[in-house]
Amino acid sequence: MNTNGKVIRCKAAIAWEANQPFCIEEVEVSPPRAHEVRIQVRATGVCPTDNPKKGALFPTVFGHECAGVVESTGPGVTNFKPGDKVIPFFAPQCKKCKFCLSPLTNLCGKLREFKNPNIDQTLMEDKTSRFTCKGKAIYHYMGVSSFSQYTVVSEANLAKIDDDANLERVCLIGCGFSSGYGAAINDAKVTPGSTCAVFGLGCVGLSAVMGCKTAGASRIIAIDINSEKFTKAKALGATDCLNPRDLDKPIQDVISELTNGGVDFSLDCVGSSQTMKAALESTIVGWGSCTVVGAKADEKGLSVFPVDLILGRTINGTFFGGWKSVDSVPNLVTDYKNKKFDLDILVTHTLPFDKINEAFDLLNQGKSIRTILTF
Repeated sequence: MNTNGKVIRCKAAIAWEANQPFCIEEVEVSPPRAHEVRIQVRATGVCPTDNPKKGALFPTVFGHECAGVVESTGPGVTNFKPGDKVIPFFAPQCKKCKFCLSPLTNLCGKLREFKNPNIDQTLMEDKTSRFTCKGKAIYHYMGVSSFSQYTVVSEANLAKIDDDANLERVCLIGCGFSSGYGAAINDAKVTPGSTCAVFGLGCVGLSAVMGCKTAGASRIIAIDINSEKFTKAKALGATDCLNPRDLDKPIQDVISELTNGGVDFSLDCVGSSQTMKAALESTIVGWGSCTVVGAKADEKGLSVFPVDLILGRTINGTFFGGWKSVDSVPNLVTDYKNKKFDLDILVTHTLPFDKINEAFDLLNQGKSIRTILTF
């Protein structure tokens, strides 16, 4: 049936309020408007960021890590056509603003809420929604809203990928993998022969371990409070694994002793004030570099002692792994196809879409790295 220009009725997981299970509902998805693309979502990852929590807007179609196929395009769209395989992402690249034109950043001016990008892009650029349910407009999420069989995104939040790409794996390039892998390569700029510490071994942290390995690090210390993740970390290149709960002193002190003063690079993939402090203090004075990858919205932040910076330690952050999204995502898909890195090891469960609440239970219980939901 030709759906071009028509409202599509389909299933979506609606978060009606904070801290409640998702409800599978029938939604209406409007046709794309100017410079928008409507996508049939084929696979979506379940990321901790997608937990319906206080601070988000409700009701919302969450989800931001997915891959699918173009169903139709709005006026002015020339780079996509129906049938194209695509990956949407929360990090737009309009290629026109001062940020996109600068080689110094991968931010884009279409991110209208720089202070909290996780609640940015909750409506389309014309301030309206393409979702309705039970007569009520539903918010978008991070410019993607992948917890729906169909979604509408800006063409600036979309990349065309190879026709033979495995959508149930490359969907991870829409967030988790790219964020961690790129953090090590593009933002931390891990160097050959260096020592690294990676805090947090979820999808992002394990991808950061991959990035450190690819960059040539000689020692990679992986840290998590769940020791069951250590097998995967070692398979991906970690040389040491530490559980802070098994130690009788602060983790940063243990790392300092193991590395004769601290690591060259640390990457915090958790984003709590406690792990940020430990990650910074685990680096060596003189040149140690700490890169913050994770960000918890409810955290009050990090208090940095001036002496840490005066003595040569640095701290920086990363957004979507430093990748200019539209340009880089297709290349990352090709690299996966060429076996430059392993996405398969990050996927611990695959479930049908209507099992979304079960997928979040697995995540919240620490039993999954990434669960892929299929439609």
